[in-house]
Amino acid sequence: QVQLVESGGGLVQAGGSLRLSCAASETTISSYVMGWFRQVPGKEREFVPSISWSGGGIYYGISVKGRFTIPIDHAKNTVSLQMNRLKPEDTAVYYCAAALSVRATVRESDFGSWGQGTQVTVSS
Repeated sequence: QVQLVESGGGLVQAGGSLRLSCAASETTISSYVMGWFRQVPGKEREFVPSISWSGGGIYYGISVKGRFTIPIDHAKNTVSLQMNRLKPEDTAVYYCAAALSVRATVRESDFGSWGQGTQVTVSS
């Protein structure tokens, strides 16, 4: 399994921006797809974006498309989640995840490694 360590998160006002980062331990990370999911208590985990480390595609969840991006730093084995124009409904615990695949995927069941989660709170 890939070890994933998240950083970032916190409290931000609606309309603001926040950046989460996820550092991956795996040296063969080019064989993986990296993704972000979020979860609100009492609700199912929601797909946010995912990206193939080797260039096999990228997907965005409908609710964040046009506001969030998922940049990759190959030199640092780090994937980020850049969140812009945040809304109160973006409040959730955000999880970084890795799937052993070269093609981007949106299916939660494809992701076998997960970070510890980080809280993002957007105030109105």
